[in-house]
Amino acid sequence: MVPEWRDRILYPLIGILTISALLYLNFNDQLSFPVLWQPTMGFVATNATHFVVVSEKDDNNSVLYVNGWNSYWLMEKSIWGSSSRSKVSKMLKMGAKMGLTVCRTWAFSDGNVPNALQTSPGVFNERVFRALDYVIVEARKNRIRLILSLVNNLNAFGGKAQYVRWAEEAGVNNVSSSDDSFFSHPTVKDYYKAYVKAILTRKNSLSGVKYAEEPAIFAWELMNEPRCSSNTSAPVLQTWITEMAAYVKSLDKKHLVTVGLEGFYGLKTAQRSSANPGEWAASLGSDFVQNSAINNIDFASVHAYPDSWIQHGDLEAKANFLSHWVDSHISDGQNVLKKPVLFTEVGSSLHMNKKVEDVNLLLKTVYDRIYESAKKRQAGAGALIWQLLVEGVEEYSDQFSLVAWDHPSTYKLITRQSCRLRRIFSNDKASEELQSEDSC
Repeated sequence: MVPEWRDRILYPLIGILTISALLYLNFNDQLSFPVLWQPTMGFVATNATHFVVVSEKDDNNSVLYVNGWNSYWLMEKSIWGSSSRSKVSKMLKMGAKMGLTVCRTWAFSDGNVPNALQTSPGVFNERVFRALDYVIVEARKNRIRLILSLVNNLNAFGGKAQYVRWAEEAGVNNVSSSDDSFFSHPTVKDYYKAYVKAILTRKNSLSGVKYAEEPAIFAWELMNEPRCSSNTSAPVLQTWITEMAAYVKSLDKKHLVTVGLEGFYGLKTAQRSSANPGEWAASLGSDFVQNSAINNIDFASVHAYPDSWIQHGDLEAKANFLSHWVDSHISDGQNVLKKPVLFTEVGSSLHMNKKVEDVNLLLKTVYDRIYESAKKRQAGAGALIWQLLVEGVEEYSDQFSLVAWDHPSTYKLITRQSCRLRRIFSNDKASEELQSEDSC
């Protein structure tokens, strides 16, 4: 009986497992298997001016202050059949190793080009959608939460200009040549809503979890850096944010929503214009306070690029600007908006500063203020460095990009921020989930 059992069942089973293992080891970037188990994660919510991780077991929610990063390229590098998925996995693993907990990345790529997610209004490339599925699964595997941005203000990856072109090509009436039609024209707004619905109602092909039910998604970002061609469109942008935030909430009540602002103060808050990097910043149609105050916007977003915004200033001038910039927005979050403020892009250029010590000084300026805010449980809820790369994805590099472990002092600065935020909340029940165990 035993030999017969071995011949008929055991040996074929061993053979199947061996072949499967060999296929995975040799072709794991090209193969895609269903995910049978994922780590348990709580959804992130807000409590007044800070983030909390919601516990399903009890009412003892854990406070979360974020140390994170941007890698906008994750979806494109995860496309089925690409040998580069290992780069995505490495980036998420290294982020977790550094104690980072949130990654911001693009959930858009629009236009009739190779590897676009949305090739025409409401028409999607399933191969690319599966790449986004992979990013989400890998993030959850590493206990990283994602901020997923839904469209670009800029032309890269299609952006709002592509939506306007689609309407023009369809012969839609009253679409102006200005990209501000994106915010105002009913047909273009319907295009955007259809895209949002497709994303939010998507069921992950690997995990079987709907995006709207996925705790590894930290928040939806309506647009990366919304701007208008002039201040005359400011009311239109305000109306668009109000409408789209409400629409997202109608489809998904579990996730946070943010605008994606750079943080410029507009004409409606002229008394704060001294914090802007220049007079030009008030002429872009956006307004940090007014846009962020909308009811369905859960937290405010801010960007910070002292090198490009204060081009003719020396290091001291840039540091002084950055200090005032961060303090002003944290104060508004605490006292005016009563919402968390997340600095979702913080960039400093090795090319412009030439010395890594200068980059570190500017990054440390932001980190120190977030740390002080965390100690007081105030509105400065975290910062995300722009942007981190791994070896082999140099085509996505810009002047603000770096492979962190190639710059030991910057790597140490980033991990130190993760560690000291973790120590503040070391008594929280979910502290092991919020920060990587081997980062401190």
